[in-house]
Amino acid sequence: MAQSTATVLSETVAGVAVVLIVGSVLVPLLKRLRQPPVIAEILAGIMLGPSLLGLLPGDLPKLLFPPETRFGLASIAQVGILIFMFLVGWETDLGMIRTRKRTVVGISLSAIALPCVTGMALAAWLWSNHNVVNGKVIDETAFMLFVGTAMAITAFPVLARIIQDHRLQHTRVGTLALASAAVDDAMAWCLLAVVSVIAVSSGSGHVVTVVAGTVLYAVVLFAVARPLLRKLIDRMTRNGVVSPRLLPVIAAGVFLCGYTTHAIGLDAIFGAFSFGLIMPRDGLKMLKSQVAVPAEHVTKLLLPIFFITTGLSVDVTQLGGTGVVELLAILAVACFGKYVGALGAARVSGLSWQESSLIGVLMNTRGLTELIILNAGVSMGVLDNRMFTMMVLMALITTAMAGPLVPRQPYARSDTALPLDGALLEPAK
Repeated sequence: MAQSTATVLSETVAGVAVVLIVGSVLVPLLKRLRQPPVIAEILAGIMLGPSLLGLLPGDLPKLLFPPETRFGLASIAQVGILIFMFLVGWETDLGMIRTRKRTVVGISLSAIALPCVTGMALAAWLWSNHNVVNGKVIDETAFMLFVGTAMAITAFPVLARIIQDHRLQHTRVGTLALASAAVDDAMAWCLLAVVSVIAVSSGSGHVVTVVAGTVLYAVVLFAVARPLLRKLIDRMTRNGVVSPRLLPVIAAGVFLCGYTTHAIGLDAIFGAFSFGLIMPRDGLKMLKSQVAVPAEHVTKLLLPIFFITTGLSVDVTQLGGTGVVELLAILAVACFGKYVGALGAARVSGLSWQESSLIGVLMNTRGLTELIILNAGVSMGVLDNRMFTMMVLMALITTAMAGPLVPRQPYARSDTALPLDGALLEPAK
């Protein structure tokens, strides 16, 4: 038994090495095509799965990543995802909407409402072909709400990276897009929480239990844990010196919150994200160097593992003709909802057609955030394998579109530009 455990461990470590090597090779290649690292890492995961490597003789995906090792890979990936979601929550600062509040809120609401509504309409059409997951008929309302929420996502981290790469951080377009994406994602996570309650609830009694547990958790988190966390951080950062114990304490808080929300009936990502929300935002420079930067380094190593666990579930070869038609419909609805929703609101707010169009393109990026939500959908039992595959491809394509479509030319600078130099998510996915 010990030898078997040692073998599984060694194969898991070897699998991690393969993922890191393939990702490292693809990142510089795709950078030449103006693609962020997340595109290369998603592609690496898909390539090492049944969609590409599986086409070769010998069942290479199973040889490289035996079933016994996949639980270990998934566990490693979960650690990376929870830390990433903590950073996303910490980076989410809805105070950004104070500048040009009406414009930001208008773009955010439109960019989430239109894709959500059109996504739900599409899901009503798709449901009959994807209504059985693991032998169980899924609730149509939960399926429609989930697809609508997934369509409404804008990946705040990857958007920040694209804005920086194209030197738009001090322009009106860049600041409005980033602030709108922050509000957009905050609302989308709230929607996903609602979908999660509906999807996992087997009856009205369970719904009440989950809702009550969530409310209690939120009250304790913000009324009790938040002030205690601030006092703890103040004590461990005295005289400009950060205690080396602070990072382990913060990480423990992330994992405990993840465990708590999972116990309530929600996904662990909500706990990690909410813990990030209660992190202090003053004294950011010192906390960034001692907490955020090391956490980012951890995500750089662990998130590629998440991509391979995702890629092993993506099988393009199983789509068939019907799947291709459905994929095209998903892409069309995803792009239409985000682009038209954001463009229309920006134009009504007084921006030029060119600026409004660029905001529509930027808001259509989905990145890693979308993959996290899709994997949550799988764990909720809302998505079958074919639907998961199509949604992952949609996330990949819509994110890859942004870089080439954003022109490298100056736009009007904003007097109220929002600073990105303190962004916590430098490796932006």
